Amino acid sequence: MSIELKTSYGQIDISNDVIATIAGGAAVDCYGIVGMASKHQIKDGLTDILRRENFTRGVIVRQENDDVHIDMYIIVSYGTKISEVAHNVQSKVRYILDKTVGLSVESVNIFVQGVRVTNP
Repeated sequence: MSIELKTSYGQIDISNDVIATIAGGAAVDCYGIVGMASKHQIKDGLTDILRRENFTRGVIVRQENDDVHIDMYIIVSYGTKISEVAHNVQSKVRYILDKTVGLSVESVNIFVQGVRVTNP
């Protein structure tokens, strides 16, 4: 499945995997994020932190009519305020997708899958 953007020059099809990779990269750059987690923790393993090439397993891109919704599964750092980290991720993902792809996102839903103690 892909997102279709119509411009004055023609039509652009962007794969959901591309959008998921861009959104995952933007999220990992935020303060307080240890990494991305898999949506299916039991099946994939409880301790897995996804690497950059596997962000598509931790980011779900849904398209309903003309609206794009993104579900992100993250692991946060111990000692950070979870609500602030989630808000920062939402803001940055919306901004990055708007600037790089020109895609306005209706909602960015954050699911915190775990808390990890990071090394100083």
